[in-house]
Amino acid sequence: MEQLPFIAELIISILLVAGGFFSLVGAFGLVRLPDFYARLHGPTKATTLGVGSVVVASMAYFTLHTGELAITELLVTVFLFMTAPVSANFLAKAAMHRKVSCMEGTRGEPWDQ
Repeated sequence: MEQLPFIAELIISILLVAGGFFSLVGAFGLVRLPDFYARLHGPTKATTLGVGSVVVASMAYFTLHTGELAITELLVTVFLFMTAPVSANFLAKAAMHRKVSCMEGTRGEPWDQ
């Protein structure tokens, strides 16, 4: 098994650490934010970046290791970045339809605006 160049290992390591950081921030946002609408941003924004960074790091590693383009990871990344905003939009619309209330002191009820 041949060794990857130092710069490649450094970039892959940075992507993995960034992915872990964004996933952790998204998880804290899901737990700590006050209401449904605020909690929706945790998994859809930060965690999408986190998982995206990990998948791009995986794609870079296997592309450099095998010499062939890692199509599977590329497809996962495209699918992730296409479906996460759509599912967040559907969740927000369903919550608005069910009149899920915001926390007191925030912008008010979203259907009143």
